[in-house]
Amino acid sequence: MSLPYTGVMSAVTTLEGPQPTSRPGRSVRTTWTYTLGSMVFILVVLDFMLIILALEAFSSRTDGVAGVLLLALFCAVAAQIRYCWFLRAGLNGGLPSTPWTLALVVSSVAVWVLGLFSTSNALMWSLPLWLAACLVACLLPSRQRLAVLGAGLATTLLHPTIYSLLHGHGYTFPEEPGLRMLLSYAALMPVVLISSLWWWRIVVELDRHRLMAGELAVAQERLRFAADLHDIQGHHLQVIALKSELAERLLTVDLDAARGHIHDARLIAKQALEETRSLVSGYRGTVLENELENAREVLSAAGAHCELTIGAIPGNPDVHKALAMAVREATTNILRHSNATLASITLEASTDSCSLTIRNNGVTNDSPVSQSHGNGLAGLRERIAALGGQLETILDAERFELQASVPSKGIAS
Repeated sequence: MSLPYTGVMSAVTTLEGPQPTSRPGRSVRTTWTYTLGSMVFILVVLDFMLIILALEAFSSRTDGVAGVLLLALFCAVAAQIRYCWFLRAGLNGGLPSTPWTLALVVSSVAVWVLGLFSTSNALMWSLPLWLAACLVACLLPSRQRLAVLGAGLATTLLHPTIYSLLHGHGYTFPEEPGLRMLLSYAALMPVVLISSLWWWRIVVELDRHRLMAGELAVAQERLRFAADLHDIQGHHLQVIALKSELAERLLTVDLDAARGHIHDARLIAKQALEETRSLVSGYRGTVLENELENAREVLSAAGAHCELTIGAIPGNPDVHKALAMAVREATTNILRHSNATLASITLEASTDSCSLTIRNNGVTNDSPVSQSHGNGLAGLRERIAALGGQLETILDAERFELQASVPSKGIAS
């Protein structure tokens, strides 16, 4: 039996909250088909055994009560099998439309009542109502489920008692092996149905988390890409703007120097284009030594005296890249948010950690520390925190200091 999965997911959405809109995997739909098919198969086997025993009991009896009882039994079995369709709503999924539930209950009650006037074993005719109670209980909340199962069990056990009173003799437990086996399996029906639906709900929940994990991975990759793109483009564009401004000022003073700055701007633009292409391809690598030297050259070209002190270079690629990004972000902020005349960059390493300190003066009012809309430092702080390090910024009058500390995880001299 194959069921549309959309109904299952809509029911789970109602019970468990909003679900991902992504279509579930084929394995999940197959699991549901197998789960429902197993429950229907067990129910069909029980009903088939019940019908066989009923036919044997009435094989030598052809009165009207027997005929009506068999007809009611067939109707009850058909209603049970059809009602299994609504189990796709899962535990606590809610009852279907009233006519379907009434058809299930009324046909089972008819068998229960007519069975009181049968000469065969009385307990057998209470089973359809018990199975109906098991099916209905699966769709109800926990407290109502227990109440329905309790009422179904009490009604089932009440049937032989009333039967004994009507016929004037005591009731004895059936000795037929087939009927005993049927009663034993029917008693376990709530466990089978509820555990199967509980397992199905676990499968749906796991699939929902799988989809969410995939969406989260995509979102994280987009954030990483955006941060890298910001680091590349922000730095290079700021340097190009600086070189262009210097070239414009030197056009009427020193034509050769202006031509040199224009040439540098062209090379930087080409480098930015190449790094952007490499970033898209996933092959971009950041060399910390080059970033440190570039930062000193750019700051010196901007009119700031830059002192560069380099100790050991971290050997871990992740630490290497994170500190290179810190140098690039800090250099961009100095060019953009200060009129620095003095700057210093210090890279130090110990056996446990590697630290980078960048200082500058001439901080203006639009420093990124005092602006809430800047996200360059925030992204850099997240990148370093992911490596177990920390990023601190200090703003004192017109002096700004950035300190990045990352566990070394292997230092290369």
